[in-house]
Amino acid sequence: MSTSTRSGYHHGDLRTALLTAAMHMLEAGEPFSLRAIAREAGVSPTAPYRHFTDRDALESALAAEGLRDLKEDLTRGRELPATPDDLAELAVAYVDFARRRPALFRLMFGNACDEGNEERVRAAGEIHDLLGIAMTTVFPDGDAEALASAGWAFAHGMAYLHLDGKLSAGSDQEVADRVRTAFGAMLSLAA
Repeated sequence: MSTSTRSGYHHGDLRTALLTAAMHMLEAGEPFSLRAIAREAGVSPTAPYRHFTDRDALESALAAEGLRDLKEDLTRGRELPATPDDLAELAVAYVDFARRRPALFRLMFGNACDEGNEERVRAAGEIHDLLGIAMTTVFPDGDAEALASAGWAFAHGMAYLHLDGKLSAGSDQEVADRVRTAFGAMLSLAA
């Protein structure tokens, strides 16, 4: 039984409470449904339907939240990348996010983006725009769209290779060094 259920907590923001409960259950590896989320949040079994038509809508909202969290991780404590080494640090942050929050990462990218969910489309677009601006800043004469796609594909591939156990995890530092080295090798071929 959740703490919120025991305390009789009243939700001033039901949507946020439901997303918090869902995120907790997802990241704890607990299977969830709208009924289970309601139970975890301490609300009636029908309450989630006020904000989410079905589980897909809930998962899309979780994905949007995850994309915003990822963007925050990519930008926290950093200026806009000015060098290839700065770009490599974005890749390191991306892989680190995937390793720290694997269930959320898999949910975010495990199926097609719900084009009908404006919140998710906007959050994904903001990450894509961030990568495009970063690539344009570092490679002003390059094709920003192609470079952003290549950089994202690289970081995404490295993240999944680690999540799927295809690359040994090692320490956080070993993983970061592997990502930096591989990203640098990829950029040196493009130069």
